[in-house]
Amino acid sequence: MRDHLHGGKPHPDVWTGRATNRVQWLLALVGAACMALGIELAVDSPWTDGVAPLVMAVVGCIAAGLLVLFGTLAFVHVALKVDQECLEVRCGHIGVPRRRIPLSQVVGAEFVPLVTPRHWGGWGYRWRPEKGTAVVVRRGEGLVLRLWDGHTFTITVDDAEAAVGVIRDRLRSRAAGTAL
Repeated sequence: MRDHLHGGKPHPDVWTGRATNRVQWLLALVGAACMALGIELAVDSPWTDGVAPLVMAVVGCIAAGLLVLFGTLAFVHVALKVDQECLEVRCGHIGVPRRRIPLSQVVGAEFVPLVTPRHWGGWGYRWRPEKGTAVVVRRGEGLVLRLWDGHTFTITVDDAEAAVGVIRDRLRSRAAGTAL
């Protein structure tokens, strides 16, 4: 079953969108370089001052590399899926962190032409008491969901205006279905 026409075009049963940040790949390379340095130090160590400083350097380089590598790869992109019942946000290549929001908990959706990491304190999954929660993977358009509990959830996604249209239509059809 299709939703009502919006601008002459029916919305799909499942709307999907995503946003990607190519700069994150550069940061992932920095993480990989730190790991490679740690491995190089462990394999071919020119240090003569003892084992403890060498172990600390190797562990530090590998730990920093893993943290940067996996921390950035988790937020290289975000995928948004809106179906008849819920909205699902998945981050990175393995889809973690993931958030699933039933449409029954959504009061409204708004298009935001510019969401920046600066407004949220950086890239990633963010929370600010005065603003709510957000998944910010790049600068640009996004959408803001107003939830029934008074919180907001912001997502940067390409074609956010279309996502807002789909969400609003689903909310209208749910309200019309419950009013009957």
